[in-house]
Amino acid sequence: TYGTNNEFGFDYLRDNMRFNLEYMVQRPFNFAIVDEVDSILIDEARTPLVISGPAESSVDLYSKVDKLIIPKLNSDDFEIDEKHRTIILTEDGMHNIEDRLRESGLLKEGGMYDVQNINLVHHVNQALRANKLFHRDTDYIVKDNKVILIDEFTGRMMEGRRLSEGLHQALEAKENVEIQNENQTLASITFQNYFRLYPKLAGMTGTALTEASEFSEIYNLGVVALPTHVPVQRRDYEDQIFKSLREKDEAVIELIKECHERKQPVLVGTVSIEKSEKLAEQLKKKKVPHNVLNARYHEQEAYIVAQAGRPGAVTIATNMAGRGTDIQLGGNAEMRIRQEVDESWPEDRKKKEIEKIRAEIARDKEIVKESGGLYIIGTERHESRRIDNQLRGRSGRQGDPGASIFFLSVEDDLMRIFAGDKLESLLANSKIGLKEGEALEHPLISKMLERAQAKVESMHFDVRKNLLKFDNVMNDQRKVIYEQRLEIMKAETIEDMIRDMRHGIIEDIVGISIPPQAYAEKWNTEALRNESMRLLALDLPIDEWAKEEGIADTEIIERIKDIADKRMAKKATDTGIELWRRVEKGVLLQTLDQYWKEHLLNLDHLRQGINLRAFGQRDPLNEYKTEAFAAFEAMLDMLRESVTQSLSYVEVNVAGDRVDLLMPGMQPPPEARETRQDPATLGSGSIRNMREREQAQPAQENRPFDAQDPDTWGKTPRNSPCPCGSGKKFKQCHGKIGE
Repeated sequence: TYGTNNEFGFDYLRDNMRFNLEYMVQRPFNFAIVDEVDSILIDEARTPLVISGPAESSVDLYSKVDKLIIPKLNSDDFEIDEKHRTIILTEDGMHNIEDRLRESGLLKEGGMYDVQNINLVHHVNQALRANKLFHRDTDYIVKDNKVILIDEFTGRMMEGRRLSEGLHQALEAKENVEIQNENQTLASITFQNYFRLYPKLAGMTGTALTEASEFSEIYNLGVVALPTHVPVQRRDYEDQIFKSLREKDEAVIELIKECHERKQPVLVGTVSIEKSEKLAEQLKKKKVPHNVLNARYHEQEAYIVAQAGRPGAVTIATNMAGRGTDIQLGGNAEMRIRQEVDESWPEDRKKKEIEKIRAEIARDKEIVKESGGLYIIGTERHESRRIDNQLRGRSGRQGDPGASIFFLSVEDDLMRIFAGDKLESLLANSKIGLKEGEALEHPLISKMLERAQAKVESMHFDVRKNLLKFDNVMNDQRKVIYEQRLEIMKAETIEDMIRDMRHGIIEDIVGISIPPQAYAEKWNTEALRNESMRLLALDLPIDEWAKEEGIADTEIIERIKDIADKRMAKKATDTGIELWRRVEKGVLLQTLDQYWKEHLLNLDHLRQGINLRAFGQRDPLNEYKTEAFAAFEAMLDMLRESVTQSLSYVEVNVAGDRVDLLMPGMQPPPEARETRQDPATLGSGSIRNMREREQAQPAQENRPFDAQDPDTWGKTPRNSPCPCGSGKKFKQCHGKIGE
């Protein structure tokens, strides 16, 4: 099966949201061959594929905060770290913003960082990031009244992709376009974890050697360099370093003019739309004809790239537009034929025109070869050496002649952020004095540049590696949930699974209400009766049973199981066995999806603050693993409870081919939206809250953990070992009412 990486990933996520095997499209994973493998497995590794739905949130606050704070922000109100792309408020900045928020009525009481105002802090932070770290025509463009992100590696628009955590809404507020609602994640996976699902993985690219260690460490893939089919004739010149951006731009313009005059085609690489358009403006003033290829003119990419090899052609491209495409010297005959030959012409005329075009292309090819082939001019070094190599690789393909050169300045972002101080002190050295407009070639500077790029690549590798460690936690849970879903869909009946869930719930509610070996007088019969009604729709004579001589908790459990099983068997018979089995599957799958969605949101929130645990001398990753596992267990407990409750209360109405599931208090779903009544609304909470309802205590001050003091234990999942050290599960020890 041939397809794009995005579609394969989304197919996988969509398949695991289906309710019927017939609608699943992917086969079992076997062998994947990935083209441009470095782009997908490394450049895109940090970007998760996400299927999302609308979240309940107001977007008005983004606009209010942006208009209130940003225009009055002073330069000493914040500090920017360009290296790590972060922004923080200074103490003065915090006071100034708090004053403005109070004046506007948005901050009603307390300080901005008080718990009740934490939502305001989020909006302020995102407004700061949107206005000070994200730049129009570099990180995004505004098109058709929408903010569209730009891929930093290819320079292409990423339509449909949005930044998370309200940052995209903050950008929309900044640009004064319609602010779209925030989304909630329904399913997500990174390319790292998607492609590692394949037992066999391979790929190909022209630029992988610089990332060999990452391919080995993350994907267990070796990198092998294959010799070119025809020897490379391209000449790669040393970098030219200038003191200022102005001097660099003048040198670039001068070289472009020289190449154009001698009919040598030029491809100029820039790092942003803004810089490509600035260069285009300068060429226009010098009356040098040129084409611009960036996200703004994405639709024309194929034609512009195809003709970039014509004599004297000047093409300005952001990053790696046209990657993987051979720029044919003299131009692309097939593209010209499609553009210039009308299919409605008579055959003779078409044939003559095609022959004429092919002859012109052949003649132009010789002219270009004699002029030196395609000349690549880089106006700035990219953070990654690999991207620089990809730009160089546009020239000298298939044994054609060519040349490449990079023009740099001390004021370039890469040099300024990662090597600024050392470079300035080196240039200040009298031995390397530079005159106005003079370029410098120096091995020390080349090494400094390599170190700067290596430093950035290492930083990005650490980020990707760290991301993978955290994502592996969710990945293990994702596998469990998706395998469970598949088993449910494949099974002819899940009657046994549903019965086991019901029996587990019965054992839990009896275990909580009846302490072990306790006399009947100590039983909390009212709690057991209420929970039986809430979860099983059974009004049981618990008080009468408790009066029977010699009765034990095990007998109570068996009685409730027997009554519940008979009631559900009758319900299945009344509904129709086959239809009821479908209802059981549908309720279980819908409930599983609902809780998985909420669990993903909980894990996102946990991730955001987990690094702060490092201040308490705790390892954030281990803390995340522990809490994520506890949250996963809690989710499975709530799933079991919710499914049992839903099936106990659900009523099935059959009208023709339509089947409606109705529960008390359920409203009809709105048009075109799949909704499900939350079973928790049917009762007064979950089993895990029973103990809190029975023994509500005032808030305690923070005290160190003490195995003998339950008040210091915090929240303990019912299936976890009891913190007292007894070796029993919490629900069978201190988690029982009456302990």
